[in-house]
Amino acid sequence: HTIRPWNMKKPIIGAINGPAVGVGITLPMQWDIRVAAESARIGFVFVRRGVIPEALSTWLMPRLIGVAKANELLMTGRIITAKEALDFGIVSHVWPDAEFKQKVWELASDIAANTAPVSVAITKRLIYGLLAEPSFEKGNAVDHKAFNWVGAEADSREGVSSFLEKRKPAWKMKPSKDFPNFLPEVK
Repeated sequence: HTIRPWNMKKPIIGAINGPAVGVGITLPMQWDIRVAAESARIGFVFVRRGVIPEALSTWLMPRLIGVAKANELLMTGRIITAKEALDFGIVSHVWPDAEFKQKVWELASDIAANTAPVSVAITKRLIYGLLAEPSFEKGNAVDHKAFNWVGAEADSREGVSSFLEKRKPAWKMKPSKDFPNFLPEVK
């Protein structure tokens, strides 16, 4: 059975710190945040091996980085630098090799320490669930319903209170049990 990272309620960070070719990059493309060390090299090399891109690459890449950029990477199969990956929109940061592990840890720690887990889970579901929604009105309706639902929940009150009281929030809600059932399915 195929792993479906877009259905997980926790963010997944792809830390690319070496060669990422073939499945080494196609799987991380399914993850939420990708970052790279300066020395990383990335390649969708399939067509150079007589096969085609796998792991949803032909569906996902145009949606993530645009058709023109996806065409270039998937049809040339060339290996690119971390800086080029940043320019293409494959990664959101490129950090020096010596600082890479610390920077990845800081990113993950920031999410863990400063965001409401249910809010992150709902945001992730909306991002992936609305990717395939062609109707602005339907997208707006579910977005509005989710916003109102979250606004009436305990973590929303805690987030505002902690901000006003200048203290760290104590989130009470958990994605495993406090998750609305009206969000779009991601199949």
